[in-house]
Amino acid sequence: MEEYPRTLREFEADFTTESACREFLFRLRWPDGFICPRCRTHGGWSAKSGRIICNGCRFGTTVTAGTIFQDSHQPQTVWFRAMWWMTNQKTGLSGLGLQRLLGLGSYRTAWMMLHKLRTAMVRPGRDRLTGTIEIDEAYVGGLEEGVLGRQTEKKSVIVVAAQEDGSGIGRIRMSHVGDASAASLHGFVNTSVEPGSTIHTDDWTGYQGLEAKGYRHVATPIKKSGKQSHELLPRVHKVISLFNRWLLGTHQGAISHEHLGSYLNEFVFRFNRRTSAHRGKLFLRLAQQSVAVEPDPYAGLIKGVRERRTQKYKRLG
Repeated sequence: MEEYPRTLREFEADFTTESACREFLFRLRWPDGFICPRCRTHGGWSAKSGRIICNGCRFGTTVTAGTIFQDSHQPQTVWFRAMWWMTNQKTGLSGLGLQRLLGLGSYRTAWMMLHKLRTAMVRPGRDRLTGTIEIDEAYVGGLEEGVLGRQTEKKSVIVVAAQEDGSGIGRIRMSHVGDASAASLHGFVNTSVEPGSTIHTDDWTGYQGLEAKGYRHVATPIKKSGKQSHELLPRVHKVISLFNRWLLGTHQGAISHEHLGSYLNEFVFRFNRRTSAHRGKLFLRLAQQSVAVEPDPYAGLIKGVRERRTQKYKRLG
C-alpha cells in the first residue's frame, strides 16, 4: 500500500521536521536501500554532516543532490508545504498566491519553486498515448491582426493530443511548438503517441505522412464536413477550452510565453490525475517525480526571458 497523507491533519503530523521530510524523500528515491549515484554500489552510512557515504567508493551525497531540491536555500518543510498546497488546490497556485500562503520573503522565490515543481510534473520515461487519439493545434495569446490561417507572429502555438475513452477523454499530452509545420507536429506525435495508434486530425498538411511513421491517420476535412472543428474533434477542443479557462482563472492569463511549456506540464499533470480519490496521492506523485528529475537551476529557468529581452533591446537600439 502506498504511503501518503490523506488529509491536511495527516500531512501536518507527518512532515513537521526537516528529518521527517528527508526520510520520506529517501524512501521514495531509494525504496530498496541507498544506491551510490556514482558507482552504483548498494549500501552506505550517514555522516554527522548529514551526507550519505557510499560503502564502495566513499563518495558523499545527500538525498536532495541531483533532484529539483538541489542547492535550494529553502527548508524541506517549506518545499513540502508548497507541494501539498499546489496539488491540493484543484486549480493550482500562482506565484503570488504561494508567496502569501507560505509567507515567503519574495515573489521570485515562490515563482522559482513553482517552476521547479512543474518541471517535476513530467515523469521521466512516461508511457505514450495509445488507441484513438485526437490531435489539433491551438494558439495562446491575444488578438493578432494581419495574419492568415495558421500564421502567427505574436502568439504561441501549442499542440494537444486527447485519448478517446468511449465518449469521454482519457489521458492527454500538450506541448509548446515553434510552428504548425510537419516537422513540429510529427515530432510531437512521435514523443506522445505509440506507433500503431489511430490519429484523428483535420486536413492540415502538417499532419500528412504520419502513415509512413507507423500510425493510422484519419484526416477529416473541416470545410467539406459542414461542421466546426470543435464538433469533429470534441475531446481535444474541450481540453483546449479548459486550459484557457485555467490560465485566465488561476494566472489571469499573465504568463510568459518562454515558460508556456511549464504551465502545460502542470495542466497535463492535473488533468491526467483528475479522478484521483485522494489529493494526497497527487502530492505523493509529485514528491516521487521531484527526486527522479534532474536539477533545474534558477539561471536556466530565466534564460529564455533574458534572451528575449536582450533581442528586444537590440531591436530598439
